[in-house]
Amino acid sequence: MTPQEASVKCAEVCALAPVVPVLVVHDVAHARPLAEALVAGGLPALEVTLRTPAALDVIREMAAVEGGIVGAGTLLTPDDVAAAVAAGAKFGVSPGAIDRLLDACEAADLPLLAGTATASDVMRLLERGYTVAKFFPAEANGGAPALKAIGAPLPQMKFCPTGGISLKNAGEYLSLPNTLCVGGSWVAPNDLVQKGDWKAIEELAREAAALPR
Repeated sequence: MTPQEASVKCAEVCALAPVVPVLVVHDVAHARPLAEALVAGGLPALEVTLRTPAALDVIREMAAVEGGIVGAGTLLTPDDVAAAVAAGAKFGVSPGAIDRLLDACEAADLPLLAGTATASDVMRLLERGYTVAKFFPAEANGGAPALKAIGAPLPQMKFCPTGGISLKNAGEYLSLPNTLCVGGSWVAPNDLVQKGDWKAIEELAREAAALPR
């Protein structure tokens, strides 16, 4: 997969809804009902971060949910890429961008939202052929004003910002011409997941899916 092809696929994922849930799931038993609730609420693209021992099994379970498109987050190494693809991930997300990770994703035909934090990061990805990326950590890097400023000299790059984004500030990002969608964990808070309150999570997803962009 070329960087150009990967960017097209990532843009398609980002176009599915204004919010991509960023999920840290500890219990595989929660995977299917959580995915079903989010998809029912209008958020079909799901990022499962590889931050728990259960993450790969969670991806396998969620990949079987009708209407969902599951990606693997926190990809750091080529081994992570191989494991994510084997588990059924359809896209990847990383906190940064290094050559061997980009090489691995291209070789595995896994579209990657590679993390950027600076104009130099963006220029490097553009030089390689990418036109869609992650902006991370968004709030710590200056928030929507910073992303707007980066868009002035580099309008050809489109973003999925994540990190510190909530229902309260998501609209600031979504109003920017260089933002395709945002990533956030607020739609699946841990307390509701632990209680199995899938109806409440579905409602949070529905609220997020209705955000204008």
